[in-house]
Amino acid sequence: MFAIIGILVVIGSVVGGYVLSHGNLKVLIQPYEMMIILGAALGTLFIANPLPVIIGVFKGALGIFKGSPYGKAFYLEQLKMLNDVFTYARKNGLVKLEADVEEPDKSQLFSKYPKFIKDHHAVHFVCDTLRMSISGGVGHFEIDQMMEMDMEIHHHEANLPVTALTTVSDALPGLGIVAAVLGIVITMGALGGPPEEIGHHVAASLVGTFLGILMSYGFFGPIAGSMAQSNNAQKEYFNFLRVGLIGFIRGAAPILAVEFARRSIPAHDRPTFKEMEKAVKGGGS
Repeated sequence: MFAIIGILVVIGSVVGGYVLSHGNLKVLIQPYEMMIILGAALGTLFIANPLPVIIGVFKGALGIFKGSPYGKAFYLEQLKMLNDVFTYARKNGLVKLEADVEEPDKSQLFSKYPKFIKDHHAVHFVCDTLRMSISGGVGHFEIDQMMEMDMEIHHHEANLPVTALTTVSDALPGLGIVAAVLGIVITMGALGGPPEEIGHHVAASLVGTFLGILMSYGFFGPIAGSMAQSNNAQKEYFNFLRVGLIGFIRGAAPILAVEFARRSIPAHDRPTFKEMEKAVKGGGS
């Protein structure tokens, strides 16, 4: 929602200010300049990045319109999920979790939490960690190291599309100048013609520079920034899972391990202890 509002504010401010200054809106409509700039930008994206990163750029850019899923309600559900898993393991032993860990999609324990199941990386992150704990012979320090390494690798991969889009954003002002220079070349070829025609070509050239700068600082750069924030929010979620898991593996009681996890949630999304307790007792295993 805020991404849409931001885009409308950028367009409204720029176009509104131009029109109120008695500018001719038709002059800004230069499809050939737009084709040069966006086509070249897309080409640089293809040249510099493999297909998975390019797909990630488009998915990430579209994802900013959905908003972050990591709110208070989401974390309350995840706290309840962790409590159910830890309580079940404490009552029945870690070995009883093996079937749930091996096939989480079919597990009655995990299937109650569709938001968790839909995040395949989170499912693998939790289940692989529990699998290592069940197998025995691996200390909690080593398991914690593995989780941290998993998080770092995933975060690095998630940031590759951000880096790619930021690079394109940085190139857009230069590509706008390319479009402007081509417009000047056309203008030079029109010298000796009617002044109106020459003026139109000069205006079109300047619009190329304008579009390159506007798309860079008004759209592509902020979109890349929003994608980076989404990746940071996802990293905070995985850290939340890590803290809860390692707390339980170290021998903490289920409610204490869940409290460790709650304390790791960013302050603006963190439920209170009473909210967590109510959610856990409302349908705990």
